[in-house]
Amino acid sequence: MELDLAGAELRSVLNRLRRAQGQISGVIRMIEEGRDCEEVITQLAAASRALDRAGFAVIATGLQRCLADSGSGDGSGEDREQMRARLEKLFLSLA
Repeated sequence: MELDLAGAELRSVLNRLRRAQGQISGVIRMIEEGRDCEEVITQLAAASRALDRAGFAVIATGLQRCLADSGSGDGSGEDREQMRARLEKLFLSLA
C-alpha cells in the first residue's frame, strides 16, 4: 500500500508531524534544563497526540481510497480482505 496523499491531506499530515517534531525538541530541551516533571509530561502528551493524529489521518485516507476502490468493483474479495486486514493492523498499531 503506497502513501498517496492529495495536496490538502499531505499539508495537514506534514503540519501535524512538524508540530510533533517541535514539541519533541521542546521536551528534550526541557529535560536538559531540568524542568518540572509535570510540564515535561504535558509536552510529551501533546507530541504523542500530534503523532497519533498524523497516523490516523494517513489511515483514514487509506480507508477512503480502499472503500472507493471496492465500490468500483475493482479487485477480488481476497484483495479487499487483505487490504482491510492491513488497515486494521495499522489502525491498531496506533491504539
